[in-house]
Amino acid sequence: MKADMIIEGTQVPAGKVVVSGAKNSATRLLAAALTSAETVRIRNFPTHLVDAVAKIRFMRDLGADIEVDDANSSVEILTRNLSLRPDLDYNVPIRTTYLLAAGQLARNGEARIPYPGGCKIGNRGYDLHIMVWQALGCVVTEEENCIHIQGRLRGNLIDFPISTVGGTENALICAAVAMGDTEIRNAYVSPEVHDLILLLREMGAQIDNFGNSLIRVRGCGGLLRGATFQVMPDRIEALTWIIFAVLTGGEMCIEGVPFEHMQVPLLHLQDAGIDIFRNSSSVYVNANCVSAAGIQPFELACGTHPGVISDMQSFYTLLGMKAKGTSRIYDYRYPERIAYARELDKFAPGSIECEPGKITTRGMKPLSGARVTSTDLRGSMALVMCAFSAEGESYVEGVDLALRGYNDLAGKLRSLGLNFQVIEA
Repeated sequence: MKADMIIEGTQVPAGKVVVSGAKNSATRLLAAALTSAETVRIRNFPTHLVDAVAKIRFMRDLGADIEVDDANSSVEILTRNLSLRPDLDYNVPIRTTYLLAAGQLARNGEARIPYPGGCKIGNRGYDLHIMVWQALGCVVTEEENCIHIQGRLRGNLIDFPISTVGGTENALICAAVAMGDTEIRNAYVSPEVHDLILLLREMGAQIDNFGNSLIRVRGCGGLLRGATFQVMPDRIEALTWIIFAVLTGGEMCIEGVPFEHMQVPLLHLQDAGIDIFRNSSSVYVNANCVSAAGIQPFELACGTHPGVISDMQSFYTLLGMKAKGTSRIYDYRYPERIAYARELDKFAPGSIECEPGKITTRGMKPLSGARVTSTDLRGSMALVMCAFSAEGESYVEGVDLALRGYNDLAGKLRSLGLNFQVIEA
């Protein structure tokens, strides 16, 4: 459901926020659970996440029994059989629908899945997923309202032309239940993909990964067993709260920070003159974390893990608006991910210049309330953060994009003492 947000600026957050289970892991683990004939329990699950709710709804329509425990942040999935009904509602507005194929193919030799949705941040086709299914012996037909896949999964070589997170995830789940061995070359083993590998192993899959680009899977030729698993904390959410506290001068304790997956992003903050207080799993941020010289200008290039990934880009752009000088952010993986920057510039016209692959910020211009439009999930959150930092009232259209990517975002903002109004369209 579309939603907008009205925010009165210059509010300062204060309090504690707990980082939820990673969105980019949890929604993948849900799909992997369809490949088991037994119960799969997933803990630290972001049950309020809009994408997760949408995927759970569709999985239930397919025939999976799913119990959601909001109080304990967990889900239980038991899949006895899956439907092949062509009359299902295939309008599922999330990106990772392609991961729902493996469980159907393992049971029925046939699958129907919704077309992948997600944010418009450049070329995000699904040709590599078709390549996976075809390499593993299936025939793929693009129908009017869904993708139809037929065939029994059989192990094979999958050599991606570019490294791909989504393609790697799809290949992993399909290969785990295929007959025979699969080798995945030019894979991309991000921390969230590693989480998926760990769950599949708990479910009985035999997976060996060599570095971050080569994976070998010995397929079991059928369904996997049940398992209990805990989702890793969301590194993107953790960075969001840290930068939000820095920008607003807030006093926040951020718990559940996955430092082992955030070394390079945090180094960039350190280089910008930001010195956070931390223990093994938490961060404490207050006004004293910024050096007396203020936030320093910086340059960074978005890339693959362990660097600054593209999903973090908008938060550094926002940070650059507060820096004392000119900062530059490069992103050649998703060079068209710049539409949100034009919206951010409305808070301080002339502070941001952007072209495909490059964003330049000229910091220290006063931020004033503005009417802005969300263009992608992370960009929407950056607009919300900027609105709280600006002087005067702001109206953020399409804030449902941010709500989609953060577990109980409205509840967490209110717990930090922030006031705002969400208007549902």
